[in-house]
Amino acid sequence: MLVDDNLHRPLEVVLAIPVRTYDIDFVGIVSNIVYIRWLEDLRLKFLDEHWELNQQLEQGYAPVLAGTEIEYKRSIKISDRVIGRLWLSNLGRLKWTVKAEILSNDELAAIATQKGAFISLENGRPIQIPEEFQKKYFQSQQVV
Repeated sequence: MLVDDNLHRPLEVVLAIPVRTYDIDFVGIVSNIVYIRWLEDLRLKFLDEHWELNQQLEQGYAPVLAGTEIEYKRSIKISDRVIGRLWLSNLGRLKWTVKAEILSNDELAAIATQKGAFISLENGRPIQIPEEFQKKYFQSQQVV
């Protein structure tokens, strides 16, 4: 089962995620906090592929995370094969939303939604979504 039936996932990235011994809690499954790190890994891959973080920093702004929601569907163990997927699900004037799913052995293990914005590095205040990002997102919407 996938996050939703809409298989159009703008700017989707996919990441094979190794389960490490330090990811496992005292009952032998991946600790809930590890999913937060995996979401960070997925967002960094997203930035590497689509919104070059270093370029943003050079231009005086950066993305910030405003919230995370995770729904755990099944446990993950150290021997499981884990794949993460993340895509931009909404882009407003000031805010962005990404959705993610974590699959374990091709079964849905968790779904997540994260919301954020871009801030000015000069004053720490939110800025309008940069035009080049809006353009890339809306172009990806045309590909349906």
